[in-house]
Amino acid sequence: MRTPATGALNTPELRGEAVSTPDNRVVLTIEEAAQRLGIGRTTMYALIKAGQIRTVTIGRLRRVPTFCLDEYVRKLLTNATPLDRAA
Repeated sequence: MRTPATGALNTPELRGEAVSTPDNRVVLTIEEAAQRLGIGRTTMYALIKAGQIRTVTIGRLRRVPTFCLDEYVRKLLTNATPLDRAA
């Protein structure tokens, strides 16, 4: 949805709010989180191991809170390389 005054997108993601999945789950499996980011499972595990994406343990299960994915993408945007300096 766009705000009338600025024309800027006014979505929960851009406001820094956590966004749940369509079925209202707030945690995802590693595979689901990787799919949501559009990356492979191995890359997702590497990002988790490097501490770039936070996870939680529920019993014996490892899950990724959806807001941690949003957090990771925000960090990427903050540290983005300007196009004129990109390779």
